[in-house]
Amino acid sequence: MKKRVKKHLPNAITCANLFSGCIGIVFAFNNNLIFAAYCIFLAAIFDFFDGLASRVLQSFSGIGKDLDSLADMVSFGVLPAVILYQLFLQSPQIDHISPYLNFIAFLLPVFSALRLAKFNVDIRQAENFIGLPTPANAILIASFPLILREQNAFYNDYILNPYFLSCFVLIMCALLVAEMPLMSLKFKNRDFNKNIYRYLLLLFSAILILFFKFAAVPVVILMYITLSVIQFKIAK
Repeated sequence: MKKRVKKHLPNAITCANLFSGCIGIVFAFNNNLIFAAYCIFLAAIFDFFDGLASRVLQSFSGIGKDLDSLADMVSFGVLPAVILYQLFLQSPQIDHISPYLNFIAFLLPVFSALRLAKFNVDIRQAENFIGLPTPANAILIASFPLILREQNAFYNDYILNPYFLSCFVLIMCALLVAEMPLMSLKFKNRDFNKNIYRYLLLLFSAILILFFKFAAVPVVILMYITLSVIQFKIAK
């Protein structure tokens, strides 16, 4: 019994990730973007703990790796795309263009699929990432409805701007498949010097979120990319 639990627990947590993504898609299509965003955060928590459970229990399998990618495709590929699509619909519509432009949101699942497929076969990504991880991209998009809820005119004018959203989609698609090394947040040891960039990211992220709440998320993602670039430039 103990062996069976050890074998299947990580996959059960991965399935919870997938379930969260499916529920989030329903919320998003019903235009309940706040709960859809929360589903992304919940899926990210499950995504973190399935990997942790695999390492702690030493329960690794090819099925687990593929299942994780399939779950991520739904929770961090399709769900954020549906949220973005709804934001496109809420933004001012451009005559004769918006009915087609709005579908640009669904480029994200396409590039997320490419990112995940690449991750599964790319041996260079054992320690760090090549390209923006899909959960980071999804969390960034999940922050948009929560920022809009604060009714800040400055942010709202950008988030509900079809030109901004279109450029955002194209930039994120490029980052997902970019040949750009980015640090993993997995701590292999407690050595401060080897993990200094991870500690800096966690420290500044905590401070920013404490003061700015969900409005800090875009800054945190930008900081993650910047610190990764600095780390690997110095390493070279």
